[in-house]
Amino acid sequence: MSKALVLYTTRTNQTKGIGELIAEGLREAGVDVTIMAVQAFEQAHESPEAFDALVLGSATYHGEMMQPMKTFLFKLEQYDLKGKVGGAFGSFGWSGEAPGRIFETMKNIYQMDMVSGPLKLKSGAMSGAVSMAKRYAQEIARKLQSGA
Repeated sequence: MSKALVLYTTRTNQTKGIGELIAEGLREAGVDVTIMAVQAFEQAHESPEAFDALVLGSATYHGEMMQPMKTFLFKLEQYDLKGKVGGAFGSFGWSGEAPGRIFETMKNIYQMDMVSGPLKLKSGAMSGAVSMAKRYAQEIARKLQSGA
């Protein structure tokens, strides 16, 4: 069974909610999922290399990703993530740059096998968010299955 790690940093719990929807969709597709805040993952001292897929999310705040995710992305450079399946997501109020920046870092710096693009939602509670997040999860699961 493939293993996916869904990590997020959130300000108002909107990004956490989107991450939970993605995790639910991955589980429905038969993927073993670990989901947690990036700070909790760092305290657990686990290696991201132990997972087949990484899905990272951050809210956009003042046009930037939140600092815990930015710091975590720098730390990820020490791991060999090349070829692992990846996805990025996030919530936003106005601009929504964070998921795209995370996505590009994963694709270009870590050379991960990324899905078609980042998932950007204003909220996990908005109309259509559940189906959008689950479709995103299905895309990740398909990549995992095609690489197995």
